[in-house]
Amino acid sequence: MLERLTKCPLCKSGLFLNMLQIKDHAVSKESFILCKCSKCSLLFTNPRPDTESIAPYYDFPEYFSHEDKAKNLTQFIYQKVRNYSVKKKVKHVSELHKKGRILDYGCGTGAFLSEAKKQGWKISGIEPNAKARTQANLKLKGKVRESLDDLPDDKKFDIITLYHVLEHIHEMKKTIKSLVKSLNSDGYILIAIPNPDSWDAKKYGTFWAGWDAPRHLYHFDLTAMENFADIFDLSLVEIKPMMFDSYYVSLLSESYFDSNQNLLGRYIKGFFTGRKSNQVAKSKPGNHSSNIFIFKKK
Repeated sequence: MLERLTKCPLCKSGLFLNMLQIKDHAVSKESFILCKCSKCSLLFTNPRPDTESIAPYYDFPEYFSHEDKAKNLTQFIYQKVRNYSVKKKVKHVSELHKKGRILDYGCGTGAFLSEAKKQGWKISGIEPNAKARTQANLKLKGKVRESLDDLPDDKKFDIITLYHVLEHIHEMKKTIKSLVKSLNSDGYILIAIPNPDSWDAKKYGTFWAGWDAPRHLYHFDLTAMENFADIFDLSLVEIKPMMFDSYYVSLLSESYFDSNQNLLGRYIKGFFTGRKSNQVAKSKPGNHSSNIFIFKKK
């Protein structure tokens, strides 16, 4: 069932306009409207599938975060890059804070938490998807739970991460408020999101895979992220690029833009577009296809 929003999910303003119509190229082939809030600049899907009806939209081969086994070349490359990336992510959080407690919200099959555990972190994870949660707990011995409600109320964390998760959360404000409350006063919350103002997003337009309608409920430009920080009483410490994302997103975008081109052509065009996007983005933090926003409590 579709739910129609009468207020912006971030700032609760009732002032927003229809901006784009995006097709779900991956699964349903349905089209969805993206609205833009006139007050905070958030883009959001409206109307959108509710929490009871969203699950079937995730049922497609290219959705890899819930899988550990590679079934094709693209999945194999994705998982090799993911294994490299999780080591970089753990190194990064270890530079931000001495070893302590870390919570990965939307942890998938637990690759990041598994590496963090090896590096001495005390780990916890949240993963709503039952299949991914089961795979994660085989590695992590029950450290991954279904929701925040399953965590002790008094449990605090030094690092909280949401890697490509924020844009999927139906109850965004309630969830972020709860996460910020669970963050130690000297802790950090890291949020990775796709960038609708990136060069690859502008190149592919409505075929840009980063829209990922209706699975991505929200899209944040830099203005929206600044408003996000104000609303949740956070200070933006740093913005770091996710360099590999431009290649992956461009590869998927090529398949949506021209489904008849052969696989080699898709890989070549996706590679050069991803590289160009990264080159263009060097001039200013936050310009990349995806970025990690690092916040602290004010």
